[in-house]
Amino acid sequence: MPRIYLAASWRNAYHRDMVVLLRKHGHTVYDFKNPDYATGFAWSQVGMPDKPTAVDQRRTLLSVPRCAQGFVSDFRAMLWCDICVMLIPSGRSAHLELGYCAGAWKRTVIYLRDGEEPDLMNLLASDLVTTDDELIEALRV
Repeated sequence: MPRIYLAASWRNAYHRDMVVLLRKHGHTVYDFKNPDYATGFAWSQVGMPDKPTAVDQRRTLLSVPRCAQGFVSDFRAMLWCDICVMLIPSGRSAHLELGYCAGAWKRTVIYLRDGEEPDLMNLLASDLVTTDDELIEALRV
């Protein structure tokens, strides 16, 4: 079974259910919210203001060890995975993660949802799916 990197936003209401579904079908899934050894990274852990300036962001990213830990955890999982699945709606990080995996010639799948704005760069993905059944089938190939 392929190893799955599940890219999604912390706010994605389907994330937890998707982790459960993929594991039920025998896949090993990296869950960025609950990595094996610690809790997942969240900006609230490093005191990022609600409306950070660009300087706030750069200083925090470059100087806070917890940011480096969160990045390394996710990046190692991106190197480890066979397939990246991105759940829409997603944030900027998930799009970068899928883009990295596409550029590394890994299989990529985007799970589209109704009501979301289309994006031409979704054509980088190996597969576009709209249902759980389509996703499971795409992962079999």
